[in-house]
Amino acid sequence: MRLTQYTDYSLRVLLYLAHKNGESATITELADFYKISRNHLVKVVHNLGLNGYIQTLRGKHGGMRLARTPESIVIGDVVRSTEPDFDLLECFNPVDDKCVITNTCSLKPALFIARRAFLDTLDQYTLADAAKRPAASASAFKSIPIVSD
Repeated sequence: MRLTQYTDYSLRVLLYLAHKNGESATITELADFYKISRNHLVKVVHNLGLNGYIQTLRGKHGGMRLARTPESIVIGDVVRSTEPDFDLLECFNPVDDKCVITNTCSLKPALFIARRAFLDTLDQYTLADAAKRPAASASAFKSIPIVSD
């Protein structure tokens, strides 16, 4: 299973903001830090705001910050809100299913169980968990500027 780049960027934004400890960040700051497209991040940030994960602030001192505590943001929920679907195979979507063995396939139930286990595992972790482990990630985020007024 592979998550979309959109989900990857969403998780990166949240991790970055978790390390900001309540301080705001800009899209340009995130794009520079991760070396990814600012245009992609605009869409990601908009969606994270619509889903209540971040607050966006306009104006001279605008930017974004977490709307909730890292402990209250469940990774499984974020992934569900950013992935378009979890159709591992064509047969997972009855509208698109043209597989001739769908009705007799014994692999499909195993894949349903695997998908459920994947999401159940992600539901056990919060943004706080992801932001604190491993120790190597703390050093990677050391360069995040914390701005104090």
